Amino acid sequence: MRVDPITYRLSNVSAPFITFEGINGCGKTTLHRSMSERLRKAGCLVCDTREPGGTPLGVELRKLLLEWKGEKKSDRAELLLFAADRAEHIDKVVRPALMAGKWVLCDRFLHSTVTFQGHGRGIRRDWIDRANDLAVQGTFPDLVILLDLDPAEALSRVAARTGNGKDAFEDEKLSFHSRIRDGFLECADTSPIPFLVLDATKSPDELVKIASVVVGL
Repeated sequence: MRVDPITYRLSNVSAPFITFEGINGCGKTTLHRSMSERLRKAGCLVCDTREPGGTPLGVELRKLLLEWKGEKKSDRAELLLFAADRAEHIDKVVRPALMAGKWVLCDRFLHSTVTFQGHGRGIRRDWIDRANDLAVQGTFPDLVILLDLDPAEALSRVAARTGNGKDAFEDEKLSFHSRIRDGFLECADTSPIPFLVLDATKSPDELVKIASVVVGL
């Protein structure tokens, strides 16, 4: 469900769970950090986390998922590794933080699995939904902030990075990333969860200003 940034306001949620999504290179991590800083300055308790890799087990799973140099994993194995990371993350980080009254800001969550493993890899949606349902146990975001960007521009940004090698997904062809983008936009249109879709060509300052108003800062 896309929301209008001019009229929509996140309300009636004392400890919101907000996820940041988009294709690699869209700027979601930068926006996540800026939002966290603003919330902390406003006196909010914040838990910053990410997937994969938000727990000690997740750190090891992240290496298997993004840095694996051996024979290519099967697509189903990849799906289940992400689900294992998510299950541990929900139990050890996300749910405890929400119960403690903290805002949870997460760099990627279940919609990345829907798009990367579904639209990207071609895994059946019902299999993905089963894996996600088992992992999240009813804990869903209150708001998804989706940064939308042309895949060619996103890959250009990735290539311009210094000091960081490409992960397993950034090495995929442009067509893969185009399917991912289409998948995220489809999620925004069809999911019952509110999606704030932002034009990622805007400056970081513009993006954080829009997002801050929507979450009530």
